[in-house]
Amino acid sequence: MKKITNSLILAAVSFIMTSCSKSDDKFVANNISLHFNNTFKNETIVLGGAASMDATVNISEKDQAHHLSELKYVVSNIRLVKVDGTEIPYNVNDLDKGATVINQAKPASLNYVLKNIPVGEYRQLKFGLGVNHEINTVDQVRFPVFYATAGANDTDMMWQWATGYRFAKIEGFYGAENNAFQIHTGSTLNGTGGQPETYTQGVDAYRDITLDLTTTALVGANVPKILIKADFDKLLSGKTKVILTAKNATTPSQHSSMEAMEIFVSNIGGDGKDDKSGMFSVETVENN
Repeated sequence: MKKITNSLILAAVSFIMTSCSKSDDKFVANNISLHFNNTFKNETIVLGGAASMDATVNISEKDQAHHLSELKYVVSNIRLVKVDGTEIPYNVNDLDKGATVINQAKPASLNYVLKNIPVGEYRQLKFGLGVNHEINTVDQVRFPVFYATAGANDTDMMWQWATGYRFAKIEGFYGAENNAFQIHTGSTLNGTGGQPETYTQGVDAYRDITLDLTTTALVGANVPKILIKADFDKLLSGKTKVILTAKNATTPSQHSSMEAMEIFVSNIGGDGKDDKSGMFSVETVENN
């Protein structure tokens, strides 16, 4: 009787293992879902106007109160790194298929699905904050979908005076009197507006973000969800501590002088050398 019972158990285990194997074999690719949680420290940001009673108020390390009325940034050049170090690019040269505008005012934009990711185990996520210089040209013909998304009237992620995209558009109010501030970042060109032949590279505001996953993302039968935190406390309280004033509250204020903008770029996107994560971190990975 014991032998029969053992045989039945072995048969059941064998059946389960075979079923799981056959199930896994059905997949050559699946999706990964990215979710962006924009916060001040650990509190999800609520936007609001100057007199808003609901907007999330943050206090910087320099003891300055501020809240946001607008919060947008571009994510592009996405790559996934397997546990063996293999890097899988995701439509890195196609803004229509591999880039998006994260917009705090539009909840649907906080989720971005990476489609047809090869089956495997992934340990790291890389992406660009902004658009790298090779394709950072406003081009309605080449990338009509991204052009429509970034250039929509309520998005306005294009420079009006040059050829590239804005990478981040952060606006709000600071201090007891709720003075307005506007921090717009993006790679810039020096030269005369409207005369492309005079343009030369100015500030390179693109930042390559590298994030280690909290646990391995398993792509196959699973569709992993990666929760990414973007902590905008670092806007004023990052590596460089900033006090907003009338002088730096509108940036860029002139096309050839971008020192103030560079500070904000490095605070939220890292310096690209010692700091490659900036304000970003991975909170959780759910393998569902």
